[in-house]
Amino acid sequence: MEKIAIFPGSFDPFTKGHEDIVLRGSELFDKVIVAMGNNTNKKRYFEIDRMVGLIEETFKDIPSVEVILYDELTASLAKKHGAEYLLRGLRNTTDFEYENSIAQVNRTLNPELETVFLITSPKFASISSSVIREVHGYGGDVSEFLPYTI
Repeated sequence: MEKIAIFPGSFDPFTKGHEDIVLRGSELFDKVIVAMGNNTNKKRYFEIDRMVGLIEETFKDIPSVEVILYDELTASLAKKHGAEYLLRGLRNTTDFEYENSIAQVNRTLNPELETVFLITSPKFASISSSVIREVHGYGGDVSEFLPYTI
C-alpha cells in the first residue's frame, strides 16, 4: 500500500523551511501532497494561484510531490486522497503546542490519520512566513529564505 502524506498549510509564502520538510518527507513517504489551504483567520499576502505555481516549479523534478488547493477540513482531505499521514514541521516548543492540539482534533475526526512531526533543520529554524511577509512588505530582500524568486 502506498504511503501518502499531506503537508497542509497556508504557505504565505512557502519558505526554504517548508521545502526542507517536503524534501525530507519525500524520503519517508511514497507521495507527499503539499496542500495549500485557506486559513480563515489570515488575509493572504501573496496571491494563492501564484504561490501554487511557484511551489509546483520548486518540485517539478520530484514526481512524488504534488501541489493542491483545498477548502475543507484537513482530516476530510486526507480521507479523500487516501492519506494516512499528516506531515508537519516543528521549529520550537510553541509550534509543538499548537500542532499537538491540531493533531489531536484531526485524529478524532479521522482515527486512521497519524501526524508525523519533523524537527526543522537548524539552518531554517528562524524562518517564518510572517517575518518574510514583514520584510518583503518594507522592500527588504527575502531571496535567501525562499526556494524561488518573487
